[in-house]
Amino acid sequence: MNWVKYVVAAVALYSLSLTAHAESIKLWRLNCGTIELSDMSPFSDTFDYAVKPRHVADSCYLISHNNTWMLWDTGLPLSDLGKDQSGTGIRPRLERPLVEQLAKLNVTPDMISLVALSHYHFDHAGQLSSFPKARLLIGASDMAVIRSQKSDENLDRSQFTHWLSGNAKVTEVEGDFDIFGDGKVVMLKTPGHTPGHHSLLVRLRDRNIILSGDLWHFAASVPINGVPTFNTNRADTLASQDRLNRIIHNLNAELIIGHEAADIEKLPKFPQAAE
Repeated sequence: MNWVKYVVAAVALYSLSLTAHAESIKLWRLNCGTIELSDMSPFSDTFDYAVKPRHVADSCYLISHNNTWMLWDTGLPLSDLGKDQSGTGIRPRLERPLVEQLAKLNVTPDMISLVALSHYHFDHAGQLSSFPKARLLIGASDMAVIRSQKSDENLDRSQFTHWLSGNAKVTEVEGDFDIFGDGKVVMLKTPGHTPGHHSLLVRLRDRNIILSGDLWHFAASVPINGVPTFNTNRADTLASQDRLNRIIHNLNAELIIGHEAADIEKLPKFPQAAE
């Protein structure tokens, strides 16, 4: 019957459209610096870590969704470019600005439509000001801290000046937020590290990725439910860790921790992208 042919053709076209849509998502890992710690013990409030040094990555991510460009976090500030990492304490160093890395893909700052931040800390928002035409997506509770005069040694308000002016585009995210409306890139509410902290779900063609922000800093923190001493809310952190672990299990997703150097290899080496 002719109607059978029409149904078969319609199903085939629908399947092709789904495939094409899935193939329109790409994810790049960008190098947004490194941090040398002389003492990693503050990263657990239950004394899981000894007073010893640790090398920490600082990762940002570029996402292309149907030719719309988005950044997830912006790394260390330009003031850390080429910085000396000798000595004690927290020693950040930026090797190459984000703008230079994007240029390798022929992407200019003006082409970045969205910058979504996991949270407001300096090592995640450090190059935000390089993208003044982008809409800022950030947890509402984090934006409330930025708008206030509350002191936070990890917050550099100068990066947010443009978005505090009232002339820039800001989306203050209250809960989960489906950025493109199709379930492919979703900000997941995971408070605790900061009041408005979010993680990111990215659904690629053949794999689901969770970019956890600073819900965990190291892979070793996951099985022990590690909570840093400097988190804003311990109970919220533990609840967020439980939630994200369940999401990872239910979606068979792959966890990528932005500060875990070993997790860099989970995505293709720049300028290659995961699709």
